[in-house]
Amino acid sequence: MDPVLSGVCGTFLVFILLSLGMPIAFSMMLAGFLGISFLTSVDAALPVLARTVYETSSHYPYTVIPLFVVMGGFAGSSGMTRQLYAAFDKWLRVLPGGLGIATIVACAGFAGVSGSSVATAAAMGTVAIPEMNRFHYSPKLSAGTVAAGGTLGFLIPPSIGFVVYGMLTEQSIGKLLIAGIVPGLLLALAYIIVIVSWVKINPEVAPSSPDPVSWRDKFAALLPVWEPLMIFLIVMGGIYFGFFTPTEAGGIGATMLFLVALSKRKLNWPVFKTSLLESVSISVMVLFLVAGANVFSTFLALSMIPIKVSTWVVSLEVSRYMILAIIILIYLFLGCFLDAISMMVLTMPVIFPVIINLGFEPVWFGVIAVLMMEAGLLTPPMGLNVFTVAGVAKDVPLESIYRGILPFLISIFVVVLFIILFPKSATFLPNMMLR
Repeated sequence: MDPVLSGVCGTFLVFILLSLGMPIAFSMMLAGFLGISFLTSVDAALPVLARTVYETSSHYPYTVIPLFVVMGGFAGSSGMTRQLYAAFDKWLRVLPGGLGIATIVACAGFAGVSGSSVATAAAMGTVAIPEMNRFHYSPKLSAGTVAAGGTLGFLIPPSIGFVVYGMLTEQSIGKLLIAGIVPGLLLALAYIIVIVSWVKINPEVAPSSPDPVSWRDKFAALLPVWEPLMIFLIVMGGIYFGFFTPTEAGGIGATMLFLVALSKRKLNWPVFKTSLLESVSISVMVLFLVAGANVFSTFLALSMIPIKVSTWVVSLEVSRYMILAIIILIYLFLGCFLDAISMMVLTMPVIFPVIINLGFEPVWFGVIAVLMMEAGLLTPPMGLNVFTVAGVAKDVPLESIYRGILPFLISIFVVVLFIILFPKSATFLPNMMLR
């Protein structure tokens, strides 16, 4: 059989295994192993499988994953979510849709100490949705705001999305994390514009303006904000100025958040154990996904598909931005069926060589890819953040949440277009890094 045809058959096998319910990590690993065995031999495939799993799980820089996850666990247990929301609520509640704006700003603040979008959506949903319900906000607006705000946890560093992208493409994780700062702030601003516009067009979605707050109470509410702000500046500033690596930054951030939670007497044994178990669970899942993607990538490399696809795409007499638009549409389609990380590990072995051959900057494309993964967190029927918010706001129908996230989903594509038109918005900070 022609190697390219075997690669196509292997790809179809992955989707068949997925449709049968096999986890994507093992689907890719099995298809990759069978493909390598077919193109070479079983004796050659077995060492590839063993070596890939071992090297992925023992690679030191990948220890940043459990450290970033446990940061989010300690941040949630320390009560930072409520403190951030309370602080920004007091400052922003007088604006149109002020509680929604406060939710987005608080989500951005919490994302700065948590690498998980689901954790951000769940933590903020338990605080913000009851408050918005109390002031008669539309369920579509309140649930949509929390679901969209949660996606900031996948973009604003520390971000698991950038870590996985760096692992799959062998790019600098430190530069990728720094690259997410400006796009993350732009997306938060876009979400705020959506909320204000929505309320201006239809004031009934946020009919009640909460009582004004005195300046004394406003400034008093800012006191707890210094903790997450200081941790974010130390962690990201240390990476940016080259004081420590992303892994060391994760260790420092996790230790600081552990001490903050401990000092507030919010960290008991069950919470501590849950944070560690969640960290281990997510880390093992991600590492197996990456190992499976690497085994499958080895098979695809032997089949010559990435090289042939890249050569064919480059030879097309169309603009490279037209090809980029097609890739974005592919991600939009896949986001309807796959979770964000699975989508990334499944596509990067083929798409990343195309991006390089087209002359696009890898870190810049990493921002585009992570933004599209964020869109996947909201698109039906597999929008993970939507299901998370539905679990928190049990009285809001799933259909209402999906209708509520539509304007925010559009704003993600507006930010993607902005970054395509102005690529330096994503690259100027990492390009100025000291190492």
